[in-house]
Amino acid sequence: MIKKEQIKKLTAIAFTSAFLLSSQQVLSKPPKLLKKITKPAPSIKKADKDSVPFNFGILKSRFSSWGVDPDNKKSSINIVPLWKKFKAKKKIVVAVVDTGIDPHHPFLNKNLHVKEGKSSKSNYGIDFSAKRSNKFKPMDQHGHGTHVSGIIKSVFPEAKILTLKYYNPQASGQENLNSTIEALRYAVEQNVDVINYSGGGPEPALEELRILKQAERKGILVVAAAGNEESNIDIKSNAYYPASYGLKNIISVTAHDQNLRLLSSSNYGKRSVDISAPGHRIRSALPNSRSGYLTGTSQATAFVTGVAALLKSHFPSLDTKEIKEILKESAKKEIPLLTKCASGGRLDAGKAFELADKYIKAKSLNRSLANKNKKGKVIYRLSN
Repeated sequence: MIKKEQIKKLTAIAFTSAFLLSSQQVLSKPPKLLKKITKPAPSIKKADKDSVPFNFGILKSRFSSWGVDPDNKKSSINIVPLWKKFKAKKKIVVAVVDTGIDPHHPFLNKNLHVKEGKSSKSNYGIDFSAKRSNKFKPMDQHGHGTHVSGIIKSVFPEAKILTLKYYNPQASGQENLNSTIEALRYAVEQNVDVINYSGGGPEPALEELRILKQAERKGILVVAAAGNEESNIDIKSNAYYPASYGLKNIISVTAHDQNLRLLSSSNYGKRSVDISAPGHRIRSALPNSRSGYLTGTSQATAFVTGVAALLKSHFPSLDTKEIKEILKESAKKEIPLLTKCASGGRLDAGKAFELADKYIKAKSLNRSLANKNKKGKVIYRLSN
């Protein structure tokens, strides 16, 4: 039963309020902001090209940002070392619970995932929003969902994106909240690998919590925005949900700029927030084949989702708790972030891969030693 006060959760634009520049603001900017931006691809040696599974040009495309730019040694997520060693061992499905997607976008149209058959113009996700016109056509008329999906693609080019639309600007807060819960339930029922949830609000919802606990039991990772209320969400009165639920499968994300400073708008918390990621003026895809800039913890969340998905693909034996701890432990410590999140630092994809690799090898060695030193038949049991 959802209490009346929980309706506050999705009033106005209820997906995290998670950006300084709303999609409407970006889309209303003069053409100069949204013009095509082309830069030469980074200089990569032939040996490196042959060993990398993805096209380096993606990192410099007009749909990508400083967050993945290989020339940005100061504040990018350090994606190149991960890409050089990455091998896909499992297809990863990322559910993006947001405002929908532009299925025709040249940067995203090959990443769409559907439950049955192939994606098409009439089947490219699920629309749970109130007053929807077609359940299987979650068209993004806002821009936020397409932008978030583009960031995930820029980090993990082969990620399969399950678009789950919940937001309708004409719907009431209660209707948007109900749609969010339906979308989350569907994602959990589909056993997706990662849920990107760039949304939230100040009130908890019992049914939302129940579904996210089910995701925890199933081993589904949930990456959630910390929000943009300029607040310390360690303080109970400032809590922001779902980031503040404190579940073991939820990674809560705050945002920093190119100078490694926490965004003034971002929520933070030494206990409640796990890690920081790029969030200021992030360039990504926008509807109608465009690119543009958005700012906030929504954008930061998508970077963490992309790296988590890469780790799950290369190291399928890692569980959600292990991935969460690896991302936190490998975070690059920065003085401005030390008291703002549990990791005290920012997302470092290269270090995360390195730590995950060491962890897997150590676990394998321990298992081998245990088997060698144990006589007779070894019986493995799953812990409760």
